[in-house]
Amino acid sequence: MGSWVSGLWSVVAGALPSYARVRTLWGMAVTSDEFQAAFAAYRAEAAHGVLDTGRYKMRYFAWGSGGRPVVFVHGMSDAARAFIMVMRRLLPRITGIAYELPDGQTDGSHLARYTHEAYAADLVALLDHLKLPKAAVVGSSFGSTVMLAALAAYPERFTHAVSQNGFAHRPLNRWQRQLARSGRFWPGWFADWPEIYRGVMWKVDRPTLSSLPRDVEQFYLSDGGRTPMRASALRSLAIDRTDFRSALPGIRVPVLVLTSDRDTLVPPECGATLLRLLPDARHVEFTNCGHHPQYSHPGPMAGAIAAFLQERDSEK
Repeated sequence: MGSWVSGLWSVVAGALPSYARVRTLWGMAVTSDEFQAAFAAYRAEAAHGVLDTGRYKMRYFAWGSGGRPVVFVHGMSDAARAFIMVMRRLLPRITGIAYELPDGQTDGSHLARYTHEAYAADLVALLDHLKLPKAAVVGSSFGSTVMLAALAAYPERFTHAVSQNGFAHRPLNRWQRQLARSGRFWPGWFADWPEIYRGVMWKVDRPTLSSLPRDVEQFYLSDGGRTPMRASALRSLAIDRTDFRSALPGIRVPVLVLTSDRDTLVPPECGATLLRLLPDARHVEFTNCGHHPQYSHPGPMAGAIAAFLQERDSEK
């Protein structure tokens, strides 16, 4: 058995060390068949709902029943359904739950006034609505900051946490900050400019897009295209002013830190900071993988999450 196969098997089987490097070769990347099967199952089986949190009308879905509840929080320019291929691999061991972050356009939210305290309260409101005393949580990129805010404010509500290419502090550079400030006044959605949006994403996230079959690429761009440009700008500015580093040592929930060696959007020091300051953290790094493994490498991502949940349960 090759070294990369044995390394992946050790993760999937639950023998998760404090640091694992999973080599995601081309053969492990998503296939069109996998995406089509997951999308068809999601459309047939997921139950959708709307929750008025008092701050916005949250659209969410739950998929599966009887398994451990796991809530997935999407990134800055993404959608709740981004995780369907990962969820399908984890069923029936989990009940997968995902929701749309407030967008300031379609849901009654006042996004310019939103704080991370409000984002965290929304997540807990969803748990209350679904009558879940506790759940595991997965936060992707910007979603990881929502996750950290919730872990710090409501530690009793979470059993495990997974940070996927996330960060506690990721200030923008001068150009990014100026672009985000201008973007607050841009009308419409990214999908209104499909060719421009596709070209920009190929420039900033080529490692992910180069791993995707054509239909999965279209799905990825469709999810991002649903984001209002103003919402993306306001979330970018929220990232710029966010700093959870001082809160990390007080977070006692076990955290799996997932990073990718070809991530062009979140620098490696962000993951290193989480690992240095979180008191109970594990690390899995995917190689040959970009910022969005939930699209490009759902199998390795699901395997790492399953192993982490199993390992932590066995320690109780």
